[in-house]
Amino acid sequence: MHGRRVWRRSHGMLYLALLALVYTMATHARPANMSSLKDKNPSSKEENEILPPDHLNGVKMEMDGHLNKDFHQEVFLGKDMEEFEEDSEPRKNRKKLIDIFSKVDFNGDQSISAKEMQRWIMEKTEEHFQEAVKENKLSFRAVDPDGDGHVTWDEYRVKFLASKGFNEKEVAEKLKNNEELKVDEETQEVLESLKDRWFQADNPPADQLLNEEEFLSFLHPEHSRGMLKYMVKEIVRDLDQDGDKKLTLSEFISLPMGTVENQQAQDVDDDWVRERKKEFQEVIDANQDGIVTMEELEEYMDPMNEYNALNEAKQMIAVADENQNHNLELEEILKYIPHLSSSWTELHPAWPSRGGPTIAKTPRLEVSLYAFSLSALLLLQACQGSV
Repeated sequence: MHGRRVWRRSHGMLYLALLALVYTMATHARPANMSSLKDKNPSSKEENEILPPDHLNGVKMEMDGHLNKDFHQEVFLGKDMEEFEEDSEPRKNRKKLIDIFSKVDFNGDQSISAKEMQRWIMEKTEEHFQEAVKENKLSFRAVDPDGDGHVTWDEYRVKFLASKGFNEKEVAEKLKNNEELKVDEETQEVLESLKDRWFQADNPPADQLLNEEEFLSFLHPEHSRGMLKYMVKEIVRDLDQDGDKKLTLSEFISLPMGTVENQQAQDVDDDWVRERKKEFQEVIDANQDGIVTMEELEEYMDPMNEYNALNEAKQMIAVADENQNHNLELEEILKYIPHLSSSWTELHPAWPSRGGPTIAKTPRLEVSLYAFSLSALLLLQACQGSV
């Protein structure tokens, strides 16, 4: 009888050990600072097409206020960026870089100046703009089934909820009959946010309908000065702690609640804070008064701002300018971008990844070791109890 109790206790401890392992790894693998919608994988291709993206190619800041770590890659490689990510053969990438270098070197003097890099950045940004326009045509077609060239909020709402798994016909019928839609709290919050954004994209005179151009602004606020202002307003609202509609350094670098759960995550977050501080002081705060206004943030985020493009060009050259001549030679480009995963981003390992500091950035091996250590301890106690 005593042996049976010991056996049960041992197996009970083993069960707890395994439970601790699963729980610990699940906890550490879960991102902490993501919106309710973006925590979930899109349920369909359609949802990807009709939902405003958090990440905007060629824009320095994400929709959620985090820095775009891929910005320099996007404005140097343009639409070829995906090919570099998919193609791991160094020789092919070298050939592509040589080809890009010859295009950036507009005057053919075998070096890239800041002005030439600025011109290239503006070209690549326009390239991203045109890609967004092409994608928008497909997205607009998806929400405008009758093809009348205009989309009402209800038409969009039906398509959005259908992409989330709701029955499209039932939703359309309920809206037609002015019946209440029963959705979960998360979906309702997303709908309210989208509705606000929808009416912001409705250019005057407001008719509560979006045409294809307005729908482009709805999905891609960088295409419209008015929507860019709205995007800035939303970011400031989320970061502004005292309600003065301006951002101090402390507000800009404040970590979201619940992002620091252990020392490893804290170390990552410290890097994230340092990079945001650097960006705030050296780039965004144009007049260096310690305060970022909405106007300053808007200028910073405007992808078609030529002054910003020149500053970015100088920064990108400085990173790889080994001989300090304020130009880039082909050898420097090839040295600092030797394979597909290399970029200016990787020369700054502290640059924040998309989504900001999260527990998911803690090295998986160390998380696993921690989990297994806890499990081993409980298992050892179980074994000792059975002796």
